[in-house]
Amino acid sequence: MNTVKAIETRDLVKRYEDVEAVKGTTFNVEEGEFFGFLGPNGAGKSTTIKILTTLLRKTSGSVTVAGYDIDTDARAIRKVIGVQSQETTVDGDLTGRENLTLQGHLQRLHGDALKKRVDELLDLVELSSVADKTVAHYSGGMKKRLDLATTLVHKPQVLFLDEPTTGLDPQSRVAIWEYLETLNKEEGVTVFLTTQQMEEADRLCHRISIIDRGEIVASGQPAELKRQIGGDTITLSLGNGVSDEDDTSKKSPKQIISDVQGVTRAIEIEAGLAVYAKNASALVPDIVRAFDENGIHLTSIKVASVSLDDVFLQHTGRRIRSEELTKGTYKGPVHM
Repeated sequence: MNTVKAIETRDLVKRYEDVEAVKGTTFNVEEGEFFGFLGPNGAGKSTTIKILTTLLRKTSGSVTVAGYDIDTDARAIRKVIGVQSQETTVDGDLTGRENLTLQGHLQRLHGDALKKRVDELLDLVELSSVADKTVAHYSGGMKKRLDLATTLVHKPQVLFLDEPTTGLDPQSRVAIWEYLETLNKEEGVTVFLTTQQMEEADRLCHRISIIDRGEIVASGQPAELKRQIGGDTITLSLGNGVSDEDDTSKKSPKQIISDVQGVTRAIEIEAGLAVYAKNASALVPDIVRAFDENGIHLTSIKVASVSLDDVFLQHTGRRIRSEELTKGTYKGPVHM
C-alpha cells in the first residue's frame, strides 16, 4: 500500500533576520485531497507555499512533496507540480492558445500531444471561443482562468494555488471554484490552496489548517471545526456605552451578556461583542432588554450560523478581517 503523502512538513521554520514568518508548522496533505491554508494577510500563507514550491529556502525543518525531499530533489518536485500565484502571469501580447502552447514547450511537450492538451484546457476553462484573441483584450476573470490552465499543461500531481480568486467578481470566482472542483474530483489532482476567504475554504476544502502569525492554530474538516464551537453567533455592535461613565457599579458589556441565560461564550471584538449560543434568535429579546436595563444602546444585532471566521476568532481573539455589519442587520438604536 502506497503511504507517500502528497505534502509532508515537520517543524517548518522560515526566518527573515529578526522576523519569524513561519514558526515550526507541521501538517500533511493526502494524495487527491483538497487542502486549504486559511488566514489573514501576513499570516505566513504565501511564505509557506513559496517554500513548498521550491521558490524560497526554508530556515529549518523538513518538507517533502510527492515523496521528494525539498532540499535534495527540488528539480524533481518542479516537474510534478503546478503553481498559480496571486498575480496573473499570462502574456497579454499573445493569444490564449499561444500562451498555453508556450507553456507546453517549456514543459517539453510538442506536436499533436501538445495541440490536444491545449484544446482540452481551453474547453475546460471555457475559453475556446476566444482562444485566438490576444489576452490583452480578456477580462480579469478570463485571464485568471487562462492562468490556471497554464499551470495544468503538464498534468501536475499537485497544484498549488496562492489566493487564486483575489480581486475577481463573484461570478468569475464561482467559475474558478467549479473548475477546481472538477480537477480534484474527476482528475484526482491534489490541491493546496491558500486563502483568506471563508466561503472559498468552506466550499472547496476537505481539510483546512488555520494559520495566524506563522503558527497553525486549528486544523480539521471545516464542518468539524464549526461544530466544535456549537450554536449560532450573535454579533452585537455597541453604541454610546454606559450612561454614567463615572459609576463604577455599572456592569461591563461582557458581564451583562454573561448573565443572559443560554449564552455559552462572549468575545470582545472591535466596537462590540461576538456572542455564541444555541437558539440564538430566541435570545435576542433577552439580550436587548439586558443592555437597555444597564443603559447601553445596541446599534445593531446580527444573528448568523457559525463560520470559519468564528473559529479563527475563538482561537486568536480577532477576526480574519473586519466586516461591515450591514447586510441582514438592523442599524440604529435597538430597544425592547
